[in-house]
Amino acid sequence: MIIRVTTWQGNPVQAHVYSGSTSTVTTATGASATGPNPISPEGKELVWGAGSFLVFLVIMRIFLFPKLKKGMNARYNGIQTDHEYAEATRISARTDVSQYETALVEIRNQAAIRIDKARQTLDSERTAAIAEVNARIARQRSIAESEATSARLAIQDQIASAVATVAERTTQIATGKNPDASVVQRAVSQAMASGVNT
Repeated sequence: MIIRVTTWQGNPVQAHVYSGSTSTVTTATGASATGPNPISPEGKELVWGAGSFLVFLVIMRIFLFPKLKKGMNARYNGIQTDHEYAEATRISARTDVSQYETALVEIRNQAAIRIDKARQTLDSERTAAIAEVNARIARQRSIAESEATSARLAIQDQIASAVATVAERTTQIATGKNPDASVVQRAVSQAMASGVNT
C-alpha cells in the first residue's frame, strides 16, 4: 500500500491511498478521515527522548565538560605561558641590543682614543726622526764644508805656487827677463784674492 499526502495552503489535507493489487483509489478529506499524524511523536517517544537527553546532559556535565574545561584551561595557561615567555624573550633581546649598542659605542670611543694616541706617538716619533736626520745632515754638511775649506786652503797654496811658477815662466818667455819673485807672488795673491771675493 502507498500513501501520498498532498497539502495546499488554505485547503484541507487530501490523502490518496493506493493499493498495490487494485487500482481502486480512496480519497479522504479533513483531519478526522486521515487518521493519526505520521509526523507528530507519541508520548512514549517524547518520554524516551527527554530521558535520554537528560542522561546525556548529566554525563556531559559530570564527565565530559570538566575534562573539556580542564583541557581549555591547560591550553589557555600554555598560551599565556608562551606569551609571557615571548614577552620576556623580547625584553631580554631589547636589553641585549641596548647593551650591545652601549658596548659598541664604548669600543668605538676607545678605538678613537687609541688611534689618537697612536697618531700623536707617530707624529712625535716622526718629528724626532726628522730632527735627528736634520741634525745629522747639518753635522755632515758642516764636516764637509770644513773639509772643503781645509782642502781649498791646502790646494790654494799649491795653486798659488803653480800660478806663480807659470806666471814667472810666461813673463820670462815674453820679456826675456826673470821677473822679481816677490812681485809675481804679490800679483798672484791679489789675483787669487780678487777671484775668491767674487
